[in-house]
Amino acid sequence: MSVRMIQDRLADYGCRTALEEEQALREITQEIVLAALGRTDFFQRVGFHGGTCLRIFHGLPRFSEDLDFALAAPDAGFELSPYLEAVSVELKAYGYALEIDERDKVGAVRQGFLKDDSLGRLLRLDYRPATGPLRKIRIKLEVDTNPPAGARYDMPILDFPFPSAVRAFDPPSLLAGKIHALLCRKYIKGRDWYDFIWYAARKTAINHILLSAALDQAGPWAGQGVVTDDVWCCRELEAAIGRLDIDRAREDVRRFVKPSEIRSLDLWTRDFLQSQNRKLAGRDGTPPTWP
Repeated sequence: MSVRMIQDRLADYGCRTALEEEQALREITQEIVLAALGRTDFFQRVGFHGGTCLRIFHGLPRFSEDLDFALAAPDAGFELSPYLEAVSVELKAYGYALEIDERDKVGAVRQGFLKDDSLGRLLRLDYRPATGPLRKIRIKLEVDTNPPAGARYDMPILDFPFPSAVRAFDPPSLLAGKIHALLCRKYIKGRDWYDFIWYAARKTAINHILLSAALDQAGPWAGQGVVTDDVWCCRELEAAIGRLDIDRAREDVRRFVKPSEIRSLDLWTRDFLQSQNRKLAGRDGTPPTWP
């Protein structure tokens, strides 16, 4: 019955390629992982953020790979392994045979990888490879045990595979994390800019308390006590857009969007991104808000 639930859920995606089928299966698995974590005390201690959060709870029209979390309060003694075990038990009921790889602690970040190549053999896949093994479903979980202060939260309900409450960053806090990535990431990740455009179209407010704390903790402004506002963000993002290799950014996004969305990437020019930047900062005369 549990495998049938996944099969029915997969049918809802209307996949047209092997890549879309793979992405859909990963997303279905992500939802089961979140629901499994919701059966524990995980979300009493942790908030969900990042691109997958935006995808699942706010309808971002691109797929995402990882599950990113941050503790509500710093705790150097936090251990991820008990939660990974709880997830493993839940996923086995749905036909998964997981490999769990918990990495050594890297600074304040706890990492775990969930890998499975068994589920595909139990499902009817329309785009199963004619030869060779199925690709493994692979999901990385990361928990920041020393997060910057200032995040605010919502408590949305995940409906699949069963109702489960998930503590998640609210949209202004999600945007604060995205702007920190845009300004501080040391490599080009086009998915950051795709999300930036999505936020800008909605004139999302920025949680400046969280952004200021994040900038003070890590990146070029670390330890400088920068206090951000919309004008500061617009200025720094304008400079980042001026340096951006747009072709590389566009190429990074392609495999995470449906074919119908790819045409929109042709709009990406420096002028286009700067116009989105002005929307985000409220410089078109409309104060940035989240409805």
